[in-house]
Amino acid sequence: MIKVKQRVEKALKLLSPCRVCPRGCGVNRLEKGPKKLGFCRTGRQAIVFSYQPHHGEERCLRSRFGSGTIFFSSCNLACVYCQNWEISQLRLGRPVTAEALAKMMLDLQNQDCHNINLVSPTIWVPQILEAWEIAKAKGLKLPLVYNTGGYDRVETLKLLEGVVDIYMPDIKYADNKIALKYSLVPNYWSVVQKAVKEMHRQVGDLKTDEDGLAKKGLLIRHLVLPNNLAGTEKVMKFMAEKLSKNTYVNLMNQYHPGNKAHQYPKIDRRITTEEFTRALDLAKKVGLHRFDKA
Repeated sequence: MIKVKQRVEKALKLLSPCRVCPRGCGVNRLEKGPKKLGFCRTGRQAIVFSYQPHHGEERCLRSRFGSGTIFFSSCNLACVYCQNWEISQLRLGRPVTAEALAKMMLDLQNQDCHNINLVSPTIWVPQILEAWEIAKAKGLKLPLVYNTGGYDRVETLKLLEGVVDIYMPDIKYADNKIALKYSLVPNYWSVVQKAVKEMHRQVGDLKTDEDGLAKKGLLIRHLVLPNNLAGTEKVMKFMAEKLSKNTYVNLMNQYHPGNKAHQYPKIDRRITTEEFTRALDLAKKVGLHRFDKA
């Protein structure tokens, strides 16, 4: 049985000095009106941009009534091509208490959503655990989806074991230097491999019911970038060789040069049909066979 209170206490301690995510900025996020802010520029309360049933997620998540998404503001990545940069980088949204966040989870359950989909949750793990404890006591039964950019700290993820049902990391790059250039994140490839292995250890391969609805497990997203900047072949080999050939993959072809992408010639265009076909062929070549179909 999960001792949630102890998990919450341990998680809150990670806020001062902050070491919730791999950046380990070391600022005091518990301080009221902190004088010094870390990379994510956030404090004690979670910031939420919006929450609603979402019908544009993976088919195994949205099913008939939609995935109950909670969009958190801020991010520990700063992708120059981010499609939601107003939320992740301008941090639009409003601070919410644990009680208010719990109510959002319950509201989504009351709207018949199939799951609670936490979008960009990495820097908000302590606040999520607080809210989940309250929501569970009030009847929350839906699976929790951890929808992350993949730059997660293993020690923090361990606090979520038995709480998160479905991990959905986006493995963005297979090269640390490229990740630093396009997402301003150090050691991304080194970090994401350890994080995803921990996620897989906790929940295993994705399990679905007779209707194809995800119940528990790992689902990996990979956005194909122009000029093979995402290192797709290396990412696919990692999944097949270090995780499982039964890994459920959403290989995404919807890259659009938004935000500041026009300042970077190699990513200032959409991908070609040939680039996506090659990515899919590479995935199949290494033995992966479970692909999301929109």
